[in-house]
Amino acid sequence: MGTVDELIGRSNRLGADPRNTNFAGGNTSAKCPVKDPVTGHDVDVVWVKGSGGDLGTLTKSGLAALRLDRLRALVDVYPGVEREDEMVAAFDFCLHGKGGAAPSIDTAMHGLVTAPHVDHLHPDSGIALATAADGEALTRECFGNRVIWVPWRRPGFQLGLDIAQVAEENPQAIGCVLGGHGITAWGANSEECERNSLQIIREAERFIEKRGKKSPFGARLAANEPLAEEQRHTRAAALAPVIRGFASTDQPQVGHFNDSDVVLDFLASAEHPRLAALGTSCPDHFLRTKVRPMVLDLPPTAPLGDAIARLRELHTAYRGDYAAYYDAHATKESPPMRGADPAVVLVPGVGMFSFGRNKQTARVAGEFYVNAINVMRGAEAISSYQPISDAEKFRIEYWALEEAKLARMPAPKPLATRVALVTGAGSGIGRAIAQRLAAEGACVVVADRDAKSAAEVASGIGTADVAVPVTVDVTDEAAIAAAFDAAVLAFGGVDLVVNNAGLSVSKALSETTAADWDLQHDVMARGSFLVAREAARVLEQQGMGGDIVYISSKNSLVAGPNNIAYGAAKADQSHQVRLLAAELGGIGVRVNGVNPDGVVRGSGIFAGGWGANRAAVYGVKEEELGAFYAGRTLLKKEVLPEHVAAAVFALTGGDLSQTTGAHIPVDAGVPAAFLR
Repeated sequence: MGTVDELIGRSNRLGADPRNTNFAGGNTSAKCPVKDPVTGHDVDVVWVKGSGGDLGTLTKSGLAALRLDRLRALVDVYPGVEREDEMVAAFDFCLHGKGGAAPSIDTAMHGLVTAPHVDHLHPDSGIALATAADGEALTRECFGNRVIWVPWRRPGFQLGLDIAQVAEENPQAIGCVLGGHGITAWGANSEECERNSLQIIREAERFIEKRGKKSPFGARLAANEPLAEEQRHTRAAALAPVIRGFASTDQPQVGHFNDSDVVLDFLASAEHPRLAALGTSCPDHFLRTKVRPMVLDLPPTAPLGDAIARLRELHTAYRGDYAAYYDAHATKESPPMRGADPAVVLVPGVGMFSFGRNKQTARVAGEFYVNAINVMRGAEAISSYQPISDAEKFRIEYWALEEAKLARMPAPKPLATRVALVTGAGSGIGRAIAQRLAAEGACVVVADRDAKSAAEVASGIGTADVAVPVTVDVTDEAAIAAAFDAAVLAFGGVDLVVNNAGLSVSKALSETTAADWDLQHDVMARGSFLVAREAARVLEQQGMGGDIVYISSKNSLVAGPNNIAYGAAKADQSHQVRLLAAELGGIGVRVNGVNPDGVVRGSGIFAGGWGANRAAVYGVKEEELGAFYAGRTLLKKEVLPEHVAAAVFALTGGDLSQTTGAHIPVDAGVPAAFLR
């Protein structure tokens, strides 16, 4: 196995265990000779995980390759710690060949340490030592002279010089603990380096377990004991849209909910207010969690209205405190304040709400705060938790290099940060809508009464960071409420609701039973009303506006034979659009409709018997029905589910932001359905 393959294997193994490092945290490297295609001679190259990558999923494309002679020559032109950021741009002049990832700020650490293999990781146990008030003495007690303490220094070229000096002056050492930050280990080969990394992490774990006190977070608060799971989730679902609205004051955010035992136990402890106020420490942590979380100071049994009112007060205070933090530490060179809303909100007895520009970012922010809780527990067990100062946190959070990394990110898609719930999304038009909205950047809740179909569509779209299935019968009020609860627990809230669930029974008036009538009206007229009512409740709580789209029909406008129940239900839906547009405009919610016709291929309704019935009515073969419908249109084109999905996106993607109460025909041109 080659050096690069060994490096990737080691990285993936280390990154797969959250005890070793957090998502996208830390970096690994390996040095080896490679042939220079220009001279034909071997040159020494360091392969190092690039900026923004994740160890657990690292591939060769995520590595940067730099010539060691040029990288180490930078020591001779290093202008000093006040200008060390300039060295990151200099790394580009050390690259070996084209392609690969951009070199990270930690590249100097890997290149300047002479050992052939180096790991820099952020394990909870290592950071617990690194953030303990007497971390240096504890590191010495735990490891003797095999692991050396390096005082806090912001990541960069100077830290690389510091670690290289420590490694050179302590040949017996296998690594070091970086104050306030993490660990670095090295080895003569990949196996030894990995073994040394794991030895440091596991020895620190055992040291904390053996030496630490049993209740590092203090006594438990009876008032903050976790609610039973069902009550907890009900409470969380009631709070999630409100909290998401707060967290999106400056820019829209997607949410994530975590009620793991780690979080609930922390919030049930007496010391959680003090520790939460101290904030996180590891640079990777507070870049995603902000300097500190917002913490509700009421028990979970407080009346819901009181909790919401208190959250409003705390949010106002948080924004003021964050602005003061920015003003206290910003210089004329600092980037503008990115937003003063919390990224993490802690609710005792209920759990943690975390937020980000997409679901993955929101989830990772929560995972990082779980890391922070573990770090605080370890530090408090053996000493007291003492993170780096707010001034140093600010230097990281508003680092020009971090700002440049943000600027390199691709532009967001049109529906980024939006959460869509689509009914009847397990097949046909609903499936096409769910797929299109996800492709345009939305998080999608695939709602269908067929649980298997919903799950298949959701998994086909992507992971739970992009799409989740929910089972719902739109005639059941409780099931609809549960579906919206599931949506807000999955993504923090809902912004875009598509009333698509439907069915049709084609019969003459004399053959249409009351049960036929009731079934079609229950699903489409009553079902749409119930879904819209629940959607409006969530949208109003969020205070972020939103969209409700009805998939109605050409039949809401055009009379046809053997269609009384279906056509009347669609006409009901069509007028609901107008009524709700008039009512919900005051809270910024737009309500529009789409009127398809002749969607035969891929349609769940047509496949369920409607196609055969309509073919019989028109005297054509069922397999020719799509062509028949196309032939009677102005454009002579067949309408597909994807065309309906495109209309939904057109209404919700931003270009029609001032449109509400409208119906968009998607019928290839049926003159009788022209709106008058």
